[in-house]
Amino acid sequence: MFFSLIKPAEGREREAARARLTGPYAEHQWLWRLFAAPEGTARDFLFRRRDVDGLPRYYVVSQRAPGRPDAGWTLDVRDYAPRVRVGDRLAFELRANPTVRHDRSGKSQRHDVVMEAKRALLAEHGAARWGEIPPSVRPELYELVAEAAGHWLDRRAERCGFALDREALAVEAYTQHGRDERGTAARGLAFSSVDFRGELVVTEPQAFVQTLAGGIGSARAFGCGLLLVRPVGY
Repeated sequence: MFFSLIKPAEGREREAARARLTGPYAEHQWLWRLFAAPEGTARDFLFRRRDVDGLPRYYVVSQRAPGRPDAGWTLDVRDYAPRVRVGDRLAFELRANPTVRHDRSGKSQRHDVVMEAKRALLAEHGAARWGEIPPSVRPELYELVAEAAGHWLDRRAERCGFALDREALAVEAYTQHGRDERGTAARGLAFSSVDFRGELVVTEPQAFVQTLAGGIGSARAFGCGLLLVRPVGY
């Protein structure tokens, strides 16, 4: 595997800014060009965007080395062969698309766990709108997101080869993509993302390395799913 960092070249930030990507679908297209392959080749990379000083940089884990980026960008590529042991404690970051699958009307569909939690609360209190739930029992949105998304990640941890430290978990930046992003909404690609950060303990090294390579959750082609890890305190 390979781990790549793609960022604006020093002194060419304006050039990179002019090419600033306009949403997950544009980023998806741009990165596909870096990993050019014959038609029909399955996507074999994950990426995560992080903005620094107002400019994007991209972290990419891939099975193939990337090609040369567009003008105005630099590329740092390293071999990526994670070695972990049972009991290793690691700090992590993850942007994920937390969903659950339900069979309704004979069709299996994915549903946003935060919206599912909101619908459940509305039904429980016989309310049509969020503001109709009594304030005494109505959670703040960040509390609802933290509980629903945190529970979603906790349920997946074991099969992904780790145990989650819920006390150290931060759940932030619940975002709905697609409504105002050119290309994303037009293709019916609306989805949500949540940013997680915290600490985990490796329980099954082989499964954990597979998770580092393959990601967690859906919308992996659009910047979700890449688990970034480092030693605690590093």
